[in-house]
Amino acid sequence: MQRVPVISSQGKALMPTKPSRARKWLQEGKARIYKNDLNVFAIQLINEPSGHETQDVVIGIDPGKMFSGVGVQSSKATIIKLHLILPFPNVTKKMTGRRILRRARRGRRINRKLPYSQRCHRAKRFDNRVQKKLPPSIKANRQLELRVVKEICQIFPISHIVYEYIKARGDKGFSPAMVGQKVMLAWLGEIAPTATIFGWETSNIRQWLKLPKDKSDKSKPCPETHSNDGVALASSHFIRWKEWQSSSARGGYWDGEVIVTPASFKVIAKPNIYRRQLHFENPDSKKPNPTQYRKRKGGTVTPFGLRSGDFVQAQKAGQIYGGWIGGYTQTAKTKNVSIYDVNWKRIGQFSPNKVRLLKRSTKLLVSGSYPDQHSSLR
Repeated sequence: MQRVPVISSQGKALMPTKPSRARKWLQEGKARIYKNDLNVFAIQLINEPSGHETQDVVIGIDPGKMFSGVGVQSSKATIIKLHLILPFPNVTKKMTGRRILRRARRGRRINRKLPYSQRCHRAKRFDNRVQKKLPPSIKANRQLELRVVKEICQIFPISHIVYEYIKARGDKGFSPAMVGQKVMLAWLGEIAPTATIFGWETSNIRQWLKLPKDKSDKSKPCPETHSNDGVALASSHFIRWKEWQSSSARGGYWDGEVIVTPASFKVIAKPNIYRRQLHFENPDSKKPNPTQYRKRKGGTVTPFGLRSGDFVQAQKAGQIYGGWIGGYTQTAKTKNVSIYDVNWKRIGQFSPNKVRLLKRSTKLLVSGSYPDQHSSLR
């Protein structure tokens, strides 16, 4: 059975309750709907609750390069599953474009007709070949995971966090998912006690819980790709593998109890907004004076009262669409806003008069809410 988050009148997260009880409290005026950035249906009590005791609620994080899985689990129920679309490729593309433009500017500044000793080469101010900071693409991935964890902690009484630690074997090198693990663990340790387990341990727990795993296409926004790994990670807090105390036999057993139930599933991503790059790099060749005109590209504010990242509802040809604002086009004849889906693929362009604002931008794209069909009892 699904669970509804409960927030006290003071804003403290309490143990989630059943949907029937939440509806009853709303009808009797004992609670109101609590808005949050994850778009999870939650309620906030109007009066002081009878108690603040909570059970262990654990977050399991399965980090990756392109996608990450997050699962929230208690000993009696699976609370929520999340599939994160990481901004790694978008940030890498922007950094590559920035590097190309910077090198072009430096090349135009130098007069190559002069001898090398007389050219305007700026002397280095520091040794920029020794860096100890995270690459921007990896940092964006870890910050999205951290943002989601903080939002979960606002609506659920999180007691522990379990993070999958990636370790390369032999001379296979390393994966980008390995970069920044120590920094991420330090960030998570400031929120709640954090433990780590290896990938092979996650696989063993997932198989014992009979959670399906889809390895054919890990980009699929479904629980079987990454979210079930997050649930297995969170379940490791409640169960342990113990070896038999016998010299005549090898093996062991799982000690502990955890119940995996159907839970709501959501896909989360970041809007790919160009906040600083306001124009395209190349001039428009169709204009009368192409050397002086570059088409508008970035910016977050539109002249129609909407901002990039706002969740809206639009209508065209009798059909209703839901999505996020990603930009606008304004000419002497037309005025349109572009609406994108959770994968930041443009749905279409719509007239501002047929677009209705539903929620202001939270810098998160949240889509999907349905329970999976899997249920396992242990």
